[in-house]
Amino acid sequence: MVEQVVTYESRDRIAIITIDNPARRNALTRAVVDQLNAAWKRFQASEDRVAVLTASGDKAFTVGADLDDIPHDLYRAIPNVGVEVTKPIIGALAGWVVGGGVVLAQFTDLLVAAENTNFLYPEAKVGFAGGLVSSLAARIPHKIAAELILLGEPITAQRAYEVGFVNKVVPVGQQLEAALDYAAKLTVHAPLVLSLLKRFIGEVLPKGPSELAGIARAQVDQVTYSQDIEEGLTAFKDKRPPVFSGR
Repeated sequence: MVEQVVTYESRDRIAIITIDNPARRNALTRAVVDQLNAAWKRFQASEDRVAVLTASGDKAFTVGADLDDIPHDLYRAIPNVGVEVTKPIIGALAGWVVGGGVVLAQFTDLLVAAENTNFLYPEAKVGFAGGLVSSLAARIPHKIAAELILLGEPITAQRAYEVGFVNKVVPVGQQLEAALDYAAKLTVHAPLVLSLLKRFIGEVLPKGPSELAGIARAQVDQVTYSQDIEEGLTAFKDKRPPVFSGR
């Protein structure tokens, strides 16, 4: 049985999606990626109007990829890369936000960080890069993005707030409450308008090469793992016309 490392709670039309792998400091594993992918799909198909992305504990939102279980398909866990999400997403972070955690944070719409939050992107020091983080340069000043990505040195919650990456900095332990306060305000706004404006904002923001590649791979996956491809192959083997369902 696969361990549950991402939880989904629906509360007052708010989806609370939690990376719940505290024994490994919420490291990103293949299971975390799979379950985040499923959570985003569930949220998009649900009656919930806003999602809050958070993690267990206050010491680390995530320490990044588990080097013993590296998820080379991280794009599948990223909203609007691996899964189209047309509804608002709010991040609630505390502690270390490392590697892929920075990528997750940059694809939220609003971001709350506890005072002990530190953003760190050490891939240049490790010798690996997926490239999704490059889209950060469309969200904060170029030189700050380069400092974080190329130097691999931490940026505090306060600095992230000052450069416009974080919306609000709060005392440790209050990050989820503050994110839920944002979410409650959004649940009473017009859903169609929120989706329209989120889409328009997304179209204004430039997309990096890895982001575009991830979006394309996710779209191809919809065909590769569809019922129609199974029907097509079966029909070909059976020498009969296929009956496609569009699913």
